[in-house]
Amino acid sequence: MAVKKVPVGLSNRHLHVTKEHLEKLFGPGHELTEIKALSQPGQYACEEKVDIVGPKGTLNGVRILGPVRKETQVEVLAADAYKLGLKVPVRDSGDLEGTPGVKIVGPKGEVDLDYGVIIAARHIHMHPDDAKVFGVEDFQRVKVRVEGMRGLVFENVLIRVSPTYALDMHLDTEEGNAAGVGNGDMVEVIVD
Repeated sequence: MAVKKVPVGLSNRHLHVTKEHLEKLFGPGHELTEIKALSQPGQYACEEKVDIVGPKGTLNGVRILGPVRKETQVEVLAADAYKLGLKVPVRDSGDLEGTPGVKIVGPKGEVDLDYGVIIAARHIHMHPDDAKVFGVEDFQRVKVRVEGMRGLVFENVLIRVSPTYALDMHLDTEEGNAAGVGNGDMVEVIVD
């Protein structure tokens, strides 16, 4: 059987915001300012940054990713959770029930978020054509093998399939550092 590989995209701390929260943080009528396209079509890094305030500490200058969403979601690293003083669960994007909240501070205002802070679970974005090639379905879990001096096998990697997605595995920077992988490195998908 042929080895099937996907490119890696590393993700640092960031947040997604609603239009309402964007306007509270940056002022009425404010629109996100795109500075760089991301691997997923229509997704982009923004010029706008905010501070994330927890019970024990603050993360300064956390970048917003666009476009705006229907729910605000803050994605942090495990070390960030410790600095903030929060017990943050590893969750799939959008699975926010029962997660902690934080204060988000922008240049024009603040948002007290009741919930929405997660450590993002590792996942692979696939177009339906890619899913056919890999023999997987939306919401399936697979393993991913990383070769090299720090080689390892990631378990419980969520597959996300949509016609709007491009093939890319998302790891946070802590996971990437542990495995010795960087943006664009190719890793092997293992389907049991």
